[in-house]
Amino acid sequence: MQLTPKRTVADFDKPYIIAELGSNHNGDMELARKLIKEAKDAGADCVKFQSWSKDSIFSKKTYEDNYFIADDYRNRTDFTLESIVDAYSISEEELIQMKSYADSLGIDCTSTPFSKKEVDFLVDKIQAPFIKIASMDLNNYPFLDYIARKGKPIVISTGLSELYEIDKAIRTIEEAGNNQIVILHCVSIYPPKDSQVNLNNIDTLRILYPQYPIGFSDHTLGITVPIASVVKGVCLIEKHFTLDKNMEGWDHKVSANPEDLKLICSETKRVYEALGSTRISVQEKADRIESFRRSIVTTRTIKAGDIIKLEDLDFKRPGTGISPEYLKQVVGRTAKVELALDKPFSFGDLV
Repeated sequence: MQLTPKRTVADFDKPYIIAELGSNHNGDMELARKLIKEAKDAGADCVKFQSWSKDSIFSKKTYEDNYFIADDYRNRTDFTLESIVDAYSISEEELIQMKSYADSLGIDCTSTPFSKKEVDFLVDKIQAPFIKIASMDLNNYPFLDYIARKGKPIVISTGLSELYEIDKAIRTIEEAGNNQIVILHCVSIYPPKDSQVNLNNIDTLRILYPQYPIGFSDHTLGITVPIASVVKGVCLIEKHFTLDKNMEGWDHKVSANPEDLKLICSETKRVYEALGSTRISVQEKADRIESFRRSIVTTRTIKAGDIIKLEDLDFKRPGTGISPEYLKQVVGRTAKVELALDKPFSFGDLV
């Protein structure tokens, strides 16, 4: 599957790393530029924004209730939910500028839409390489159908969802004529406990949907879990990204900073390369094998014509003589020539 113009899922040499910028730009495009540059320098393959406005993400009732999902934003009086959503959104013109800047640096750029209008903009104006669907919209089947009919590759997170909902989402996309799907295991808790992550679900998704590549959208603290997910064979890792975890905003605390992201990018590649092949084969060269293995040697000088007994033999390095596995073929044989003490010998020295 062609995920981007530059990479396909089939020929990845490491997991594709998405630096999820989300709203971590805090509505400041200079900060957004710095995030894009730092993500590129860290080795990420893609930066991802979230395309929403105050009109496309929440209803009027939510604003009237002024209910913040994040606990540490509740009961504050210095702003309203509506004001901060408006401030942290990214406009169409700003996203065009950010896409252009990302292109100039050679890093992919896409976004998560929250309305049909935003989908159209990403496909027609931004020409995003793929569309990311947020966990909250996995059961928004009419929306999935609309996106699928655009013909773009789709990366879909499975957080918040039961298995039957995941299955219906996949079938909805397929029935719309789109089979360019990457499924991301995801736990939509910010952050989840290690016991809640369930990386084994990656295996489950692969068994249920063998025709599709499986990735991981991570909300844990630190770098350990996304790196560990490589062992499960993920093709894609998404991680929130910030310049400063203590910055004012929604997702900074659960995000990777530049140092974290650099380690995620480098260490996931190391783990991927270390996984190697399922075929058991010897990697060491023959001379190294010989230097480590043992040969049959004598515990005394054996004269020509002597019959070799078990107590005459021992096993020592190097492995250039007769291997210990042939001990039974040596005991009881006659020495053709004198066998020096404590040295390997060959079958040619025996009768």
